[in-house]
Amino acid sequence: MLNSADDTFVTLLQSTIPDLVIKDDTDPYLREPRGRFMGTGVVVAPSSTAEVSEIVKLCAAHKVGIIPYSGGTGLVGGQLMEDGPVPVVLSLERMNRIRDIYPTENVLVCDAGCILAEVQAAAEGVERLFPLSLASEGSARIGGLLGTNAGGLNVLRYGNARAQVLGLEVITASGEVWNGLTRLRKDNTGYDLRDLMIGSEGSLGIITGAALKLSPRPATHGTALMVVPSPAAALDLLALAQAQIGEGISAFELMSKQGIAFLDEVGSEVAKPFAETPEWFVLIDLGLPAGFHPQEALESLFVTASEADLVSDGVIAQSEAQRQAFWAIRESIPEANRRIGSISSHDISVPLSKIPDYIVEATAALAQVGEFRINCFGHLGDGNLHFNVFPTQGRTRADYENLRGAIKTTVHDIVHKFDGSVSAEHGIGRLKVDDLEKYSDPMKLSLMRAIKDALDPQGILNPGAVLRARD
Repeated sequence: MLNSADDTFVTLLQSTIPDLVIKDDTDPYLREPRGRFMGTGVVVAPSSTAEVSEIVKLCAAHKVGIIPYSGGTGLVGGQLMEDGPVPVVLSLERMNRIRDIYPTENVLVCDAGCILAEVQAAAEGVERLFPLSLASEGSARIGGLLGTNAGGLNVLRYGNARAQVLGLEVITASGEVWNGLTRLRKDNTGYDLRDLMIGSEGSLGIITGAALKLSPRPATHGTALMVVPSPAAALDLLALAQAQIGEGISAFELMSKQGIAFLDEVGSEVAKPFAETPEWFVLIDLGLPAGFHPQEALESLFVTASEADLVSDGVIAQSEAQRQAFWAIRESIPEANRRIGSISSHDISVPLSKIPDYIVEATAALAQVGEFRINCFGHLGDGNLHFNVFPTQGRTRADYENLRGAIKTTVHDIVHKFDGSVSAEHGIGRLKVDDLEKYSDPMKLSLMRAIKDALDPQGILNPGAVLRARD
């Protein structure tokens, strides 16, 4: 059983680490981003790896739980604990230094508390690209993004966060520092501890630094919106685009009429590119080297796709402003969803070829549960859908409280049937622990538990996140 971070322990922290910042106003750190619940904890903000090490050593000696806190943007409760012994909430906000940049190596080394947008800007300053991109990039921090193996908009081309990391600096559960900040792309000297830490949500170690892979900046960009008759046609369009354009496709996003209706409902001022909103359409984004012409590539794709009855309408951005306006449609949908208020939101993935059948079957199954509005959208190129269920117009999520369990079970049971995942890019946190246990292979759970017990025998690292806390 863990102990609470009481006044005596806080005094010990202050006397051991005189420069440690202990927050008086803890509300911003303990509130779920959608305001649905509050956590508990003593919030501390160290300024260095050495200070994090000392904090963990003290927590280990006194059996106090530690919750790593990055940008606070997570939606699965990984950064919050509602009840139980009061933990230390370890904010990385003061650890925000770009340590080194190696342009010729395409590597940037930074503290885990760096905000994603700042890392992107630092890469741009040396004419490179750090391609991880998502809606919360102005507040999400590197440590949390790696801890959850974040996805985002460019996974199709560049991969998840895991694929963009060479090395890590990590504090273990005993407070020791593992300096794994290698810049090597090939290193077969034993187990890949980097990959073990990425996606562990701070339950195996606390990431304090990272060596990140940079990429060449595309010389030219092109973006188009194309109307498709169905998700099946969208998949065929993706295959056609890959055959014609190859690795130049940075993003391929699926959107629906319901998403646009929500933008209208909340009064969003994003431009509407089509006179009549289509049932389904896709955003295609290209990034090509110098000498290539993305607009011509998109025009050729549209002609070929139109001849194959895969698209019925489309518009290609003719300027950077128009390109940003197209992206604004996609990037405004999550905020509109938040303002409408979902009954149950689902971050799922299924094999690409099964996506059309999944959408049809899940929609039909939910119709048997009740009357809802479904906003299905997401990263079609990598099989990740946000399949979110909303009240009918004029009602609120509170009216459906008795149906939330049935909705989630229906959606996730069909995901499991289609060999998919109930957590594609948002992590497990505390809110999806039951789902992990229900839908995962027992051997996988057994191995995960063995790793957790070996690396964190006292269970002090993010207790209750990813795996249920021991009694």
